[in-house]
Amino acid sequence: MKKHTNVQLILLSAAIVLGSLVAFHGPLPSAAPVPSPDPVMLNGAGATFPYPIYSKWFSDYNKIHSNIQINYQSIGSGGGIRQLLSGTVDFGASDVPMKPEQISQAKTKILHFPTVLGAVVPTYNVPGLSKALNFAPDTLAGIFLGKITKWNDPEIAKYNKGVKLPAQDIVVVHRSDGSGTSFIWTDFLSKISPEWESKVGRNASVNWPVGLGGKGNEGVTGLVKETPGAIGYVELIYAVQNNIPYGQVRNSAGVFVKADLAGVTAAAAGFAKSIPEDFRISITNAPGKAAYPIASFTYLLIPTKIDDATKRDVIKGFLHWMLTEGQKEAEPLTYARLPKEVVAKELKQISQIQ
Repeated sequence: MKKHTNVQLILLSAAIVLGSLVAFHGPLPSAAPVPSPDPVMLNGAGATFPYPIYSKWFSDYNKIHSNIQINYQSIGSGGGIRQLLSGTVDFGASDVPMKPEQISQAKTKILHFPTVLGAVVPTYNVPGLSKALNFAPDTLAGIFLGKITKWNDPEIAKYNKGVKLPAQDIVVVHRSDGSGTSFIWTDFLSKISPEWESKVGRNASVNWPVGLGGKGNEGVTGLVKETPGAIGYVELIYAVQNNIPYGQVRNSAGVFVKADLAGVTAAAAGFAKSIPEDFRISITNAPGKAAYPIASFTYLLIPTKIDDATKRDVIKGFLHWMLTEGQKEAEPLTYARLPKEVVAKELKQISQIQ
């Protein structure tokens, strides 16, 4: 009888175990696509809302795969969608789900991949305040409609008892570019104010009734910081990183909630059972006492047909990493992780990219 070496016995045992797994459970799940060893450059453009975490992800992925470089232009959701449709970038990014007419313009089907959840906050520059202000939704609508013009207006004061508000003019600051952050903000105002919905509406770009325009979350943050009496809206991370105050907002349950990870996660949970297969959903003004009311998914927009096989495999590999290992980077940058149910659906969706 032929004797087996230890190595042969180990290999034989492994083969038996693997065969048993396949026999009882079917084929083993496929691993993440393996990126090409050749140098690859991907170009993307779009939302400023997720720019801090996208920068971190693209840098970290380059450290793992030094031959892969991902360049991203933070130009706003509207610009990202336009560049994707024109074919000048490999992927787009948007906080706004693409509209049916935009989807119809695409040469191939576009997939929406939620990446993280974030919050948009009302940030302000009112010298001398010792605590965060409370904002009712209709108060915010009144300010941005130009109807509430002083910081000591009774509509602000009644939700901020004991706070000495100055008789200072309010300077409204909004985005000047096509912006997913603006869409989230105006979507919320449209849900809570019939007057806002009829006069202004919800979109990445609107005809603002009053105010100064700043480009990007960065531009709005800068204008608010340097303008006494200003109020604007930015993604939570920009307020945190720039150490500027931001207010609590009353939610649909009547609770004033300060934006944080728990509040954003609660907003997503309020819509968990109604998230559609294509992930195109608004989660502003969510139900629940703990939900922060101005929250949103943000998306990577990926074509289903990518002719360059190397780029296709790199994109699929990155998406798999982003939905698994990359989610660990969300909370340190003040974004909420995706719900597990959403991640599971997205991992399956990757196979549609051909």
